[in-house]
Amino acid sequence: MKKSFLLLAFLVLALSPLSCQKAPEADYAFDNVQVIDVETGEIRPKQTVFVKDGKITLIIPSKDANLDGTMNTIMGNGQFLIPGLAEMHAHIPGNNNMKLLEETLFLYLSNGVTTIRGMLGQPYHIELKDKVLSGEILGPRIYTSGPSLNGNSVTSLERAEQIVRDQKAAGYDFMKMHPGLSLENFNKIVETAKEVEMSFAGHVSIDVGVRKSLQAKYASIDHVDGYIEGLVPESAGVNPNANGFFGISFTKLADESLIDELLQMTIENDVWIVPTQAMMERWVGPEAPETLGQEPEMKYMPPNTLNNWIRTKKQVIEAPNYSAEEAEQFNELRRKIIKKLHDGGAKFILGSDAPQVFNVPGFSIQRELEAMTRSGFTPLEAIQSGTINPAIFFNAEGEYGVIKPGASADLILLQENPLENINNTRSQLGVMVRGKWMTKADIQKRLDEIAND
Repeated sequence: MKKSFLLLAFLVLALSPLSCQKAPEADYAFDNVQVIDVETGEIRPKQTVFVKDGKITLIIPSKDANLDGTMNTIMGNGQFLIPGLAEMHAHIPGNNNMKLLEETLFLYLSNGVTTIRGMLGQPYHIELKDKVLSGEILGPRIYTSGPSLNGNSVTSLERAEQIVRDQKAAGYDFMKMHPGLSLENFNKIVETAKEVEMSFAGHVSIDVGVRKSLQAKYASIDHVDGYIEGLVPESAGVNPNANGFFGISFTKLADESLIDELLQMTIENDVWIVPTQAMMERWVGPEAPETLGQEPEMKYMPPNTLNNWIRTKKQVIEAPNYSAEEAEQFNELRRKIIKKLHDGGAKFILGSDAPQVFNVPGFSIQRELEAMTRSGFTPLEAIQSGTINPAIFFNAEGEYGVIKPGASADLILLQENPLENINNTRSQLGVMVRGKWMTKADIQKRLDEIAND
């Protein structure tokens, strides 16, 4: 009788789901992590995330996980796992300095930026995209514009049409709009872009204005460019060319009641917004450039770049008409515009404009996340702007920006919960890009090499 009971117990155990479970083959497993669902804000504790061939393959409760088929196990110990971030207003060096290029791409990765949108492209950047995806060069996934469309490059209707067709044929992902375009040439660009199905994003030219830009259906307007100018009533009778740095000279003329109209136009025309608010606060704020130049991450930039940033900021704050009070009013107005757009349902994507004045690639995206929360975003909403929103923007939902089976294994392991405090996105214990894992120590070692070069 006792033998029969033991045999029955053995058979029940042997046939139970856990014992029959085949160990999944995996390159990595993040065991006992708290997975943050960036779509809902839900935190799923005690999960195991399996990764193979650069993709997330399985997510199950850790109590049910069989790790026998896993080559490398990363012990989560209850730490937090979020998708990699996107820098949607990035700049990439050219191919004449491969060392600088590789260092810049690594700086993005060092802070969990696993996707970038290059906003001032060159022909080499198309080839670079493929080299990164193949693993020949370590870097974040790349989308790239072509060379800038501006008042100097687009000098006629014929030229406007030709540039659009050339960039489409070359294989760029979109076109970068810069200031100086005449309304006539701008309209030709838009007409041709619609014909060849080429999107465009970036700045707003003074002769065009934010309303016509919105009606033209920019993919994104970056820096909230043109919005302050769009708040100046016609009755003010100003010279539009006297707007100053991103409209700073029109700050006191702005009629905030007009924000609602611009909000409606933004939504109706499906235009996304890239605030780059941290860059604005640092560029025109009263902080001494020498002080900013001593921040810890500045050691990762070439000395000539850092010196140029110091000179550039000095030109702003040492100008005869500069006012620290006006600069703060300017940034406060920008925060109000961003908050009103956000609260009203406009769509946002995360971007910091790096490398730009005191914006070190990767590190600046952390500052931009903080700036977005100062502008009224919750930590979850700020994180969404750098994860699921870029994937939606590029019609790549489910491919990255989420932690789901089938998505790219672009992941950040955090010590602290970023939904409680956005500063916790800095508590990184490691970054995975398309299945390649870099520990905090690995990252710091490479950063030290960059700093000491």
